[in-house]
Amino acid sequence: MADVNRGNRPLSPHLTIYRMPMTAITSILNRITGVALLGGGLLVVWWLLAAASSPGYYAFADAVITSFIGDIVMSLCVWALWYHALGGLRHLYWDTGEGLEIETAEKLSYGILGGSVGLTVLTLLVLIVF
Repeated sequence: MADVNRGNRPLSPHLTIYRMPMTAITSILNRITGVALLGGGLLVVWWLLAAASSPGYYAFADAVITSFIGDIVMSLCVWALWYHALGGLRHLYWDTGEGLEIETAEKLSYGILGGSVGLTVLTLLVLIVF
């Protein structure tokens, strides 16, 4: 006989009670940063091509890249580069068969987030000072 309470019970993990594991979040973020780095690379190539084209076009491209929005985009690209690099190092570490325990993998995920923010701040400070 069919279960009469079936309509009153929530289906498998509902969004209000399910919490994605940190390792899943950082894995998805690693893929997103890879795509974002492609976009940032295209912006740099556009800037270099403008520099090779003409002084007027270079001035336009340089104004876009060095504007407030351009500075934010380039700063986010620096963060994406550090995040993606640290994510790659984590995967190399995992390829050795180490660090695959849940607690260690969670700590590595938080380490990648904190490390990427710290290295981004350090990089931007070095770029501003020099």
